[in-house]
Amino acid sequence: MAQSKTTYPVSLEIDYPPKSNRLTALFRIFLVIPVSLILTILTSSVADMNASANGETNIYSYGIIGSLFSATAIMILFRQRYPKWWYSFNLELNRFSARIGAYLFLLTDKYPSTEDEQSVHLNIEFPDVKKDLNRWMPLVKWFLAIPHYIALSFLGLVAIVGTLVAWVTILVTGKYPKEIFDFVVGVNRWSYRVLAYMFLLTTDKYPPFSLK
Repeated sequence: MAQSKTTYPVSLEIDYPPKSNRLTALFRIFLVIPVSLILTILTSSVADMNASANGETNIYSYGIIGSLFSATAIMILFRQRYPKWWYSFNLELNRFSARIGAYLFLLTDKYPSTEDEQSVHLNIEFPDVKKDLNRWMPLVKWFLAIPHYIALSFLGLVAIVGTLVAWVTILVTGKYPKEIFDFVVGVNRWSYRVLAYMFLLTTDKYPPFSLK
């Protein structure tokens, strides 16, 4: 009897391109700037300067991503709820970010859309908070994920080197080497699993140390 395959509640797949555009690959780092600015505006912190009564100026820094993380952690901790619209916003924002990353790292030639899925398929399951999430876990996940930070820091460097090799290969042959493509996608997949576990708080399942 075949055993059911256990899957992690976060998945990332990117369609492998049979051919890559040499011209856009050559100037990719410049072409991605406009859409990257949009993402930066959505995720960057805003400085709020307020003058106190004694004449001192207090500077507060906040951003929508950090605010959503804090708010979600508080909701899980005290109410055991995860508002669906917070989840939907986080999911679509990360899908947008994944499309930009895939374009920058030459994994696709399709210019990142703010809405369409295109060739980048990121899925994060919506949690049943009372059933699937422990209300106390948001307090310790940042610590439990430390081994992943270390592993991904090394894998990220290798992925950057691999992308440079792929860039040269694309300019010469017009094709992205499949082995490097699978590796870079795998690193991104691993990263999004850790992100969902530690930051988006959509799952308590510990991320596997795997590129698959």
